[in-house]
Amino acid sequence: MEHELPKQYLPLAGQPMIAHALNTLCSSPDISTVFVVLAPDDKLFHSHDWSRFGDKLQPLFCGGERRSDTVLNGLIASELEPDDWVLVHDAARPCLTQAHLARLIAELRGDAVGGILAVPVADTLKRADDHDRILRTESREHLWQAQTPQMFRAGLLAQALQQPGSFTDEASAVEALGLQPRLVEGDTSNFKVTYPQDMLLAELLLAKTSL
Repeated sequence: MEHELPKQYLPLAGQPMIAHALNTLCSSPDISTVFVVLAPDDKLFHSHDWSRFGDKLQPLFCGGERRSDTVLNGLIASELEPDDWVLVHDAARPCLTQAHLARLIAELRGDAVGGILAVPVADTLKRADDHDRILRTESREHLWQAQTPQMFRAGLLAQALQQPGSFTDEASAVEALGLQPRLVEGDTSNFKVTYPQDMLLAELLLAKTSL
């Protein structure tokens, strides 16, 4: 991101980036507690005023080296019951809306496995060689781009994340148990801020949704 601040604290539409996701999550009537899993040495979180969220927002300073470590540490520290539903969300997806959340929860509430927000791949996909030359065009049929939140029972997710292996998201860990998480269609507005130019797009989307 070409900035000295961690991405989640970059100023976005007058607030640190993470605040936008927290606004959405804490405003949902379906969510009882929002845990923010932070690095043990995080000194920036308490430099902001989160009092508007009251006791619903609970910081946990137990983040790990990898995403999977951080989520597992958060599950353990939160002391949730195995059957409690957990939604794992990226702080760098500030444009999450109540509509996204409501659809995910409604479609997965009775699901035996759980699932994720995702969007069908729309672009043509190219497979490259070691020299960045095209080897072939890949079919995009049945391909989806994973988003967050990803929603699973706390006990199942903890079991999945304790397996050996490297998992880039929670769904891949659950898949490694031999299960098939459900895909719940979201939309491209719930994108992950990755590059500096993404900040402008996020600002525009947030401004539009606040009107």
